[in-house]
Parts: sequence; structure tokens; C-alpha cells
Amino acid sequence: MMTAHASIGVLKERMSASIIGQEKLIDRLILVLLANGNLLLEGMPGLAKTRAIKSLAKELDCDLSRIQFTPDLLPSDVTGTEIYQPESEEKFIFQKGPVFSNLVLADEINRSPAKVQSALLEAMEERQVSVAGKTYQMEPLFMVMATQNPVEQEGTYPLPEAQMDRFLMHVMIDYPDDVSELGIMRLNRKEQLKSKSVKKDKLSPQIIFDARDEIAKVSITENMEKYIVDIVSATRTPKKYGEDLDKWIEFGGSPRASIAIDRAARTHAWMNDNDFVTPEDIRAVVHDCLRHRLILSYEANAEGISPNKVIDELLKLVAVLG
Repeated sequence: MMTAHASIGVLKERMSASIIGQEKLIDRLILVLLANGNLLLEGMPGLAKTRAIKSLAKELDCDLSRIQFTPDLLPSDVTGTEIYQPESEEKFIFQKGPVFSNLVLADEINRSPAKVQSALLEAMEERQVSVAGKTYQMEPLFMVMATQNPVEQEGTYPLPEAQMDRFLMHVMIDYPDDVSELGIMRLNRKEQLKSKSVKKDKLSPQIIFDARDEIAKVSITENMEKYIVDIVSATRTPKKYGEDLDKWIEFGGSPRASIAIDRAARTHAWMNDNDFVTPEDIRAVVHDCLRHRLILSYEANAEGISPNKVIDELLKLVAVLG
């Protein structure tokens, strides 16, 4: 019987066979699932965002639902609604919406108003949905992967800060390189032939729970904990670290930022076959855990300063103890 680590390696290998040139996307998707979080993906159309989560659901024995966010979407279209059943003793029967699935793809989440976006808040944070005074629990294996387009802003509704904070990571993906693009073309031709592929057994979701149990045992020293806290604290008191940071940052990260970096760093260490967290593990995840939690000043936006540049500067100035 394979170990949890070997099983996750098989999952990653299978996904990589159908998603070429987006290794970071695959890595982050698996990392967030193992860390029991939610993922916000941002990238141009056609970069395999939807394909990635479909591939994950295809390899794991679990359900996937897709919600296409549009301006006319209603909260009940996401969570579900009560339907009157005259032949039933209860009269009203709750019909579950697409959010009741193991993996939920919230496609172009910023196409719907805040009222609809907030319908996901309770599910993402509390892992439950409340409708008509009743609470319905989500499945133990649950993750929301939301996508948004960085270019088309007309007719979009920026995600509120409260919802952005619910995403463990905000990952930016870019175009594949030329070699990968060639591989994508060839893979597409092969898929068009619809040749019969060897049917592989789906992996049990239990491997995710087993991996989470092992990740919970990954150790982190007090110095590493302090390093995480110092990074997040620097976003709240940037004046202590330099005039530029003070000028760029309007509001820093909440305690969820520290929790996210801790969970992601421990998961990153485990995925790299380590049983303790190093500064490299923290630096590897800090951009994706922090970029959506920083509110930059008007001056920073006017100068074209990106959250990535701010975080780069933070990492230069915040020292590792010991």
C-alpha cells in the first residue's frame, strides 16, 4: 500500500500529464486542497484554470460542480433553496445548490454582485450553509477554486476584502513557454483523435485526509513562527521598516494571513518530503498568501507598485531570527 506522500505524488504526476506548462498551478491546487483551504486563481483565458480542477476531480474519486458567475445570478442559485412539496409532510424540501460538492469551481467570480459572492462566504469559512433558519453541513472534503480575469474589468464587481481574506492563496498564472506550448498543441491533437486511453483507477479521497494528518505533525520552531508573525506585523506597521513601505501600504494583513502562511508553509515542507519548516518554505508561499490581503495606497497604485513588489521589499527587510 502506498504512503500518503507517494499517493499525492501519483496524483500530481497524473495531472501533469494532461496539463502542460502550468506546474505552479498544479502544485498550488494540490497544496491548497491538502491545507484545507480555498484558492483564487487569476490569469488570462485559456491557461488551463478550469481544466486543472476538472483534472483533479477526474483523478480523485470525488464530485465537482461548476458555477458560472454572471450578473443575473442569485444567491439561491449557489446555495440552493426550499421548494414547496404539497405531498410531503414537511411541506418544504431543501434542494441543495451546486455549492454542495467536494470541489466547487466558481468561474469568473467577479462577474456577479457582492450579494451573490457573499453566498459563498459561509461555505468557505464555516463549511456550512444556512437557509431558512436551518444549517446544512458541507462534505468533509471541500474546496472552492475561484477564477477571475485580470484584464476585462468592464461589468465586473471587485471581490470584497472580507471574501478575499477567505482564500488561503491568490495565485497568478502566466502564459506557458514555447516548449510547453508545443506540447499543448500535440496533446490537443491527440485528444481530438479520441483514442482509447488506459483506464486508471481513481484515487481515494482518503489520501487527502491521510496527508492532512501527516502535515499536522510537521514541526515549526519558535523562530519560524516569529518570522511569520514579523512578516505579517510589518504589513501593519510598515513605518518601522522604511519610508517606501509606509507610503505603499494602506492596510496590512489580518491574523488570517499568519494562519495561512503557517498552514501553507507546513504543507509545502511536507510536499517536499521534510518534517520541519524552513525559511525557504515560508518564502515559497508568502507571496500567494499575502498579495490579496494587502490594501495598497493610492500613491502606490499611481506609481504602479504591485503587491509582489511590496512583499519582495518586506522579505528583504524582515530578518530571520537565529
